[in-house]
Amino acid sequence: MDTVVTDPAGWDVLNARCPTRQVLDRVSGKWTMLVVTALTADPVLRFSELRRRVDGVTQKMLTQTLRELERDGMVERTAYPTVPVTVEYKLTPLGHDLAETVHVVRQWAYANIEAIQEARARYGAAAPDRPGPPGSRLSA
Repeated sequence: MDTVVTDPAGWDVLNARCPTRQVLDRVSGKWTMLVVTALTADPVLRFSELRRRVDGVTQKMLTQTLRELERDGMVERTAYPTVPVTVEYKLTPLGHDLAETVHVVRQWAYANIEAIQEARARYGAAAPDRPGPPGSRLSA
């Protein structure tokens, strides 16, 4: 049975030229998901607050992620003329829509992390000479 991968408008994420690939790349990124999660928990955050909330993000990656989310219409940036300038970020309606999907993925990860860790342990035990994925920090 063939599965249809296009939507009614004709988009096909499996086609290399489909612009939905850019969207998928943006919304599936680790930093995007974590920033959206932080902005869901606290509707308005300053840059420094976001950086503290999203453990491990560098200033460069947070700046890049916020700019990309703003460009794509998912985050609104407001700058206030203070010294130094105060900048706040919040989700737009499109960002809130994405946040619902991020929540589902996050809940799936929480519900399945033990099974994934067990599968990784079995994989490593079956072939101990096989290297794990680059940068992997999850292990049994």
